[in-house]
Amino acid sequence: MKLGFIGTGKIASSVIIGICNSNIKYKQIIISPRNKKIALSLKKKFKKIIISKTNQEIVDKSDWVFLSVTPSVGEKIIKDLKFRINQKVISFISTITLSQLKKMIKKKIDIVRAIPLPPISLREGPVPICPPNKKVKAFFDKLGSTVEIKNEKLSINFWSTSGMMASYYNMLDTMSLWLNKRGVKKLDAQKYVTSLFLALSKDAVINSNKDLKLLVKDSQTPKGLNEQGLKEMIKKDVYKSLINSLNSIYKRLDK
Repeated sequence: MKLGFIGTGKIASSVIIGICNSNIKYKQIIISPRNKKIALSLKKKFKKIIISKTNQEIVDKSDWVFLSVTPSVGEKIIKDLKFRINQKVISFISTITLSQLKKMIKKKIDIVRAIPLPPISLREGPVPICPPNKKVKAFFDKLGSTVEIKNEKLSINFWSTSGMMASYYNMLDTMSLWLNKRGVKKLDAQKYVTSLFLALSKDAVINSNKDLKLLVKDSQTPKGLNEQGLKEMIKKDVYKSLINSLNSIYKRLDK
């Protein structure tokens, strides 16, 4: 199987690294030269990677084509690409729907939308896909945990929550800087904060079959530090702001 990637940004490179370090069987990975630095870096790391000259060349040489460009770029280039009936197209594009993709591609082929995130390079994290597809699910199960969604309208909720990734990293950075300004070495501060939240996330995953409110409750003691931190953030409407941001992202996606 030959895999082609149109777009070589952070998400595409993360997926490619995950594939190359997995037990997925493939003959070649053909990538675009759009981001020259990333493309050359990937080719240097992995023997089976080929850099194409054009996007059409990627489509011509691939069995599966992954679309990993911005919505504006996608709207410009996809309609001019010529796909084959026996191909699969997996789109990582956030705001182009399945019906829009079908109109652009003009062929009756398997089209699946997927939401991979950077940790896929470590073969970690969920990968929502819509619509359900056995082969695509089996593929992403080797790179993380596939979540099949039948209703594209419902999948917008997953796209919305994935839009909070940068906010999460910014919170880690803010806490690290806070420690650094108080005399803790920068790398020590970053290691502590990231390790702390990794441990908390692992605990949350293990207990994900329970109501997460129980974790909130159990992590506090009366008049303790966590109770104080939570109360102050609630008072400042931090969590209401989170909901407002999710609603705003959802509104942008729900066209």
